[in-house]
Amino acid sequence: MKNKTFFQCQSCGYMSPKWLGKCPDCGAWNSFAEEKKEPASRRSSITSHLGKSEPQPLSAVTSGHEQRTSTCIKELDRVLGGGVVSGSVILIGGDPGIGKSTLILQALSGLSKKYGKVLYVSGEESAEQIKIRADRLSVNSEDIILLSETSLESVIHTASKLIPKAMVIDSIQTAYTEELVSAPGSVSQVRECAAKLMLFAKRSDIPVFLVGHVTKEGAIAGPRVLEHIVDTVLYFEGDRGYPYRILRTVKNRFGSTNEIGIFEMSDAGLLEVENPSELFLLERPLNVSGSVVVASMEGSRPLMVEIQSLVSRTNFGMPRRTSIGFDFNRVNLLVAVLEKKIGLQLGGMDVFVNVVGGLKLIEPAVDLGIITTITSSLRDMPVDPEIFVFGEVGLSGEIRAVAQAETRLKEASKIGFKRAIMPSGNSDKIKGNFGLEITGAKNVEECLDAVFN
Repeated sequence: MKNKTFFQCQSCGYMSPKWLGKCPDCGAWNSFAEEKKEPASRRSSITSHLGKSEPQPLSAVTSGHEQRTSTCIKELDRVLGGGVVSGSVILIGGDPGIGKSTLILQALSGLSKKYGKVLYVSGEESAEQIKIRADRLSVNSEDIILLSETSLESVIHTASKLIPKAMVIDSIQTAYTEELVSAPGSVSQVRECAAKLMLFAKRSDIPVFLVGHVTKEGAIAGPRVLEHIVDTVLYFEGDRGYPYRILRTVKNRFGSTNEIGIFEMSDAGLLEVENPSELFLLERPLNVSGSVVVASMEGSRPLMVEIQSLVSRTNFGMPRRTSIGFDFNRVNLLVAVLEKKIGLQLGGMDVFVNVVGGLKLIEPAVDLGIITTITSSLRDMPVDPEIFVFGEVGLSGEIRAVAQAETRLKEASKIGFKRAIMPSGNSDKIKGNFGLEITGAKNVEECLDAVFN
């Protein structure tokens, strides 16, 4: 029988009987590749061994606490929700050279020391290349088994005989299954390989780590269905100009999706940052206009972060607005609030806002810090280095209450701050001042008066 062919978008998985220049689903250009349709008998082999599932009432289902395995890396355990769950599938994505393989190798080292054999499957590097990295990281364990293989059937056969405590596939784009004729890295191959690995993990209770490439837009390469198949999705972020790396949870079926882990890249590998607030404020300039510290929350972790701004008269007809580490549209909104409610003349000014340390802040509680630092730079008035702020700003200039105010105050008090400017909705409800002078503000005007007067 003649094989039927079709064209599939390599970005979103959209299928078309003919080649298209632009995908009508996701809008990607030149993303269609020709693939062959497989017979149903071959495609059904992936689920043939699952058996039938009988319906049962919810009350008859027994539940218990999932068994977690520590990686001996506290920051990684934090973003995973306390450790690796048996039988889970974890996808780690990030830019090339960001440190994904380094993190995986360090995690396997910790797992092997406590629990026994682990399997590292590499489709991109040879065993000798992995050994060179291991020597640099001072990792030398007989329980780390290396396998340079791209055939998924061979990988699963080896893992079934070895029965490791954990398995890594580096990377999922290089793996292929012999049931499909399409090239490795295509939508069909990535989806089929991920589904097979998921079934293997659930049946054997072996946690599987998948390393994924990212596209120019920062999303994991391949279909979005890959993120739906796995249990946990982690993104490894970092600016090449900074040694810090942030491991952020995007999806987690066994824990919170708001946690982050912070690492510092060094010659000896990734080092955990136990007190990131002090590290980010280490080189903060004092008594300089356009600099303020804001208390932000990343999951359950409070972070004291410096925000800087530069406001200068523009030399062009259209003033520039630049934001690094914060939403550009949000900065424009806050500039409009300052112009309308405070009367600041920013129409002919260039406004540059930067979050120091390469962090990306998305929490609304950072709004008050943006307002304060722009005003400080425009007026050329420094903010007292012992003051920190936090709060959400509304379009009418009101300051709204935010969550976990007491946690932010505790972190600031521990570092050495003396005064807090915060929403009055929070200041009226907190119990204790934690050794801080607390000032509640109902609107932006009250906040600026408290900071600069």
